[in-house]
Amino acid sequence: MPRSLRVLAPALLLAATLAFLVVGLSIGGAAAERTLADPGTIVRYGVPIARTIVNVAMAGLIGSVVMAVWALASDRPEMRVALDVAAGSAAVLTVASAATLIFTYVDVSGLPFSGDASFGAGLAQFVTEIELGQLWFIELLLAATTTVLAFAVRERRLTLLVLIAALATTLPLAQQGHAAGASGHSQAVNSLLVHLIGAAVWLGGLLTLVFVAFTVDRKRLAVLSGRYSSLALLAFIGVAASGVVSAWLRVGSIDALFGTGYGILVVLKTVALLALGTFGAVQRTWLIPRIADSVRGQRAFIWFITAELAVMGIASGVAGALGRTATPVALEPARDQGGKISPAEWLTGDPLPPELTPSSYFTEWKFDLAWALVCVFGLLFYFAAVIRLRRRGDRWPIGRTIPWALGIAGLFYTTNGALNAYEQYLFSVHMLAHMMLTMLIPLLLVLGAPVTLTLRAVEKRTDGSWGGREWIMWAVQTPYSKFITHPAVTAVVFAGSLWIFYFTPIARWAASEHLGHQWMIIHFLIAGYLFSLSMIGIDPVPYRFPYPLRLVTLFATMASHAFFGVTIMTGNGLMLADWYGAMGRTWGATPLEDQSTGGGIAWGIGELPTLALALVVAVQWSRSDTKEQKRKDRFADRSGEAELHAYNEMLAAQAKRDARTTRS
Repeated sequence: MPRSLRVLAPALLLAATLAFLVVGLSIGGAAAERTLADPGTIVRYGVPIARTIVNVAMAGLIGSVVMAVWALASDRPEMRVALDVAAGSAAVLTVASAATLIFTYVDVSGLPFSGDASFGAGLAQFVTEIELGQLWFIELLLAATTTVLAFAVRERRLTLLVLIAALATTLPLAQQGHAAGASGHSQAVNSLLVHLIGAAVWLGGLLTLVFVAFTVDRKRLAVLSGRYSSLALLAFIGVAASGVVSAWLRVGSIDALFGTGYGILVVLKTVALLALGTFGAVQRTWLIPRIADSVRGQRAFIWFITAELAVMGIASGVAGALGRTATPVALEPARDQGGKISPAEWLTGDPLPPELTPSSYFTEWKFDLAWALVCVFGLLFYFAAVIRLRRRGDRWPIGRTIPWALGIAGLFYTTNGALNAYEQYLFSVHMLAHMMLTMLIPLLLVLGAPVTLTLRAVEKRTDGSWGGREWIMWAVQTPYSKFITHPAVTAVVFAGSLWIFYFTPIARWAASEHLGHQWMIIHFLIAGYLFSLSMIGIDPVPYRFPYPLRLVTLFATMASHAFFGVTIMTGNGLMLADWYGAMGRTWGATPLEDQSTGGGIAWGIGELPTLALALVVAVQWSRSDTKEQKRKDRFADRSGEAELHAYNEMLAAQAKRDARTTRS
């Protein structure tokens, strides 16, 4: 195998990226000289080039760490190679982020680059007061932190920290892709986040595979290629779906798709994506099975994925040009576009939805691609595991599959349906969504026993790498897991989160900021899941309360929820008055009346899942007693009532001693 491919593969990737970046800038007109305040040729090309290098370096970082965490063995050179790729990519990401920050400042300020104090003062103001500068400065800090971790970490479990830090570098870039306050901001940011992560895993994983290929034999390469192929398939689905959503939000019409520079670039990127999908299909169905057969098959595979990297470079270059090209649909916030807008649109970026009626719960939708994919994958993986068990001859109770499916359906509706469409405008709808996320959906998901299903369905790895089974086995045994799954801790978090969230500035942050809203969904899902797991879960946890204490805990949390609901219902002051009270609604209840309704939901509807939990605990307690009694009966049958005879003999001996003591 020619060692020159180690240089040729990344060189082809970089060359194709830069070449099609220049072509894309020409097609979209982003590199053309500006009539007013032109920053110069160096800046016009420097900004997109530096930004594109950021994207490619981030892909190398995330893809290599994902491969290290999920596909590679820690006791083989392949892990070291992947972590070296991650460290080098993180270093390039840091330098490219710094360059992009400076180029961007020069571009938006119109000031030439210099080393004097005024330039430094302006740059400092840019990174502290202007949102774009703040995001690039955060990106620089995250990249630098990830670089330190990537160079320092060489232990398998600690690579999770590198992965978390690497994924965090996508957040500032996703925030930049759609202006805060612009219409469809939350959907666009989540869609772009899916796109960035999917493309990074796809491109970076393939680049890592090229470097690793020179350290393993043919059979091992076939195994690693199969694992990468599974990741690439998921990434392709995410990239394709998010690309469609992002393109539609920015293009807006078929005419703009073929009649504008931005639309033509979208078409070019779509062609590259389809070509990459074809590469993946050929690789998965034809090339990977032939790797282990001969050296020729291995060589063909390496050359094939080198060509695939070149096509990925084309897609990356076009994507970089898209980021600098004016979109047919304006992405500026409505408040900055001039004209009269409603208070709701001023606050949220989206127009006020129609009046909420009973039929609206079925007809109004606000789709979120990220959560939709979470639900689709969660359902498909669960069903695939059940099917694998059945093919192996094992059974999985339908009574667990149905709750899981209902829980996923509830999560999909809450994050994509009418609750998502109205929760920003009505406190009562927000509270209903909150109760779904923290009480009903977690209860159903816990009854599905996903951890137990995974441990039964996923095969144990024996090659020194960790897959889903190994990571789960490690996770449930860590001291942190023992702490957060302890019933006392889960109960405090479950009940206390309500009070802390709604009576601190966190509620305002979650209402007005996209990141805060996503944090709210994730936090309350996890808090509700861990509480339900500690009360009625089938999946293994280090410790659970005895059944009587579980019921006491449940009734205590019910009391806390009831007190919380009554507090909101009877309150005379409006919570988040500058948000829910400033929407300018002309339909429905007044904000204070709507808040009272929300309190009633927290008190009444919110208690129903807790009562269901209590009933399940009572049933489990009864079954536990029945099982224990049957166990004792079976033991007595096997021992011929030996235990009972021994007990009677002990009582008789004690009676004789008492009699002798009385006579004496």
